[in-house]
Amino acid sequence: MPKVVLTRHLYQYFPALEGRELEVDAETVADVVSQMEKLAPGFAFYICDERGRLRRHVNIFIEENLLRDRACLSDGVEPDSRVFIMQALSGG
Repeated sequence: MPKVVLTRHLYQYFPALEGRELEVDAETVADVVSQMEKLAPGFAFYICDERGRLRRHVNIFIEENLLRDRACLSDGVEPDSRVFIMQALSGG
């Protein structure tokens, strides 16, 4: 099953995920997001907008490859993939 790796910042909003090995049954990034939503309600809306598109300041990598389909999240994931979900931070 694909493994999901989150940036440290996301644990601030989803503390129940911290310290857990996150493996999900998924064939696409959309499946990954759906499974993460089951583990941490609110996760999908935090990283995606109301139309299901990836929010502008969120990036997802499958291994070292940046997600291509930000609208439908249809990029495939392999059973041994690592999916990195990261949110850009800014401030001053």
